Amino acid sequence: MKILYGVPGEGMGHATRSKVVIQHLLKKHDVHVVASSRAFQFLDKQFPGRVSEIKGFHFAFKDKKVSKSGTFMLNLRNLPSNLNHNLERYFELEKVFTPDLVISDFESFSYYLAKYHRIPVISIDNMQVIDRCQLNIPIPREQKESFTLARNIVRAKVPTCKQYFITSFFDADIKKANTQIVPSILRDEILKLKPSARGHIIVYQTGTVAASMSEILNQVADRSFIVYGADKESTIGNTTFRRFSEDGFLDDFAGADAVIANGGYSFLSESVYLRKPVLSIPITSQFEQFVNAAYIEQLGYGRHFSTLTADHVKAFLYDLDTFNTNLKSYQQKGNDVLFSLLDDYLGAT
Repeated sequence: MKILYGVPGEGMGHATRSKVVIQHLLKKHDVHVVASSRAFQFLDKQFPGRVSEIKGFHFAFKDKKVSKSGTFMLNLRNLPSNLNHNLERYFELEKVFTPDLVISDFESFSYYLAKYHRIPVISIDNMQVIDRCQLNIPIPREQKESFTLARNIVRAKVPTCKQYFITSFFDADIKKANTQIVPSILRDEILKLKPSARGHIIVYQTGTVAASMSEILNQVADRSFIVYGADKESTIGNTTFRRFSEDGFLDDFAGADAVIANGGYSFLSESVYLRKPVLSIPITSQFEQFVNAAYIEQLGYGRHFSTLTADHVKAFLYDLDTFNTNLKSYQQKGNDVLFSLLDDYLGAT
C-alpha cells in the first residue's frame, strides 16, 4: 500500500513520534512523508528521498507565553508565500506518488490532498483527546477561553477521518465514533533505557531557562538538580546546567529520581513510561499542556503548578514516595497496541 504521512513542524514531538510509526509502516508499505520546518529537517535525514518539505503553521511567543494575536499575524503574513510553496509541492508530489491512504499527525496539507482526491485519512496524534473525548479534569475559569479555542482548532484541523487513534498516557471517555485511545508512542531510545534512581532531579526546559533558576533550586536542601535547556555548562550550588546531548540527557533521564518540566506531551509520556514523578509547569495559554499537567496530578503521578517556586518544588518532593507508588501501576508494552491496531486496520482497508 502507498501511504502519505503528514507531520507538522511546530515542536519536535510530532516528528520523533511519527518517525517510530513510519519505521514500522515501511516494513510492509511504501511511505512518503510531507513535513514542515524542523520536522522536515529531522525526517529528511531519517528517510532520505522519502520526504517533501511543505510550509506549516507556527506559534508566536511573547514573554514565554503563546501570543494569540502574534500567532495570527505571523501566519497571516506568511500565508501567500506558504500557499504558493505548498501548491508547488502538491503538483510535484502528484506526478510521482499517488497514495492509497493518508495518515495525518495533526497536519493539514496531507489531509486536504486526501479529501480532494477522496482518499481515506487516518489521524494518529494526541491532540484529538481535546475534542473527541470527555476530559475528566476540572477546568478552571482562567482556562475556559483557551479550552474553547483549542477545541475549535482541533475540531477543524482534520475532521471526518475514517479513524482516529489518540495516543495518550491517560484514559478518557470517548464521545465520538471511529475513535480509539492507544498508549503513547515511544522512541526506541526510551524503550532501551533501564530506569534507576541515582539521587538527582532532571529539569527540562524547551524554552529559555529563567535566570533565577539556580536561585530557586538552591533553596531546596539535600537535592541535586541537572538543568537542560539553558545552553550553558556550569554548576551553581546544587544545580548543574548542561548543554543538550542525546546520550548525556538520556543517561541523566534514566537515573533521575523525578523530573521538572513544562506540559509537553512527549516528555511527560516518556516520564510516565519510565515511572518518573513529574512536576509540571505548563506554558501559559497552551491548553494541551494544561491538560497533560492536570492529568499528571489527577492520576497521582506528580503535581502541576502555574509557576516554578522553591515552595512548589518542596511540596512536590514531599510526596515523592506516593507518586512512585502510584506510577508502579502504569503498564505499557512498548508500541505494540498501536502497531497491532494499525496493521489490522491496514489489512482490512
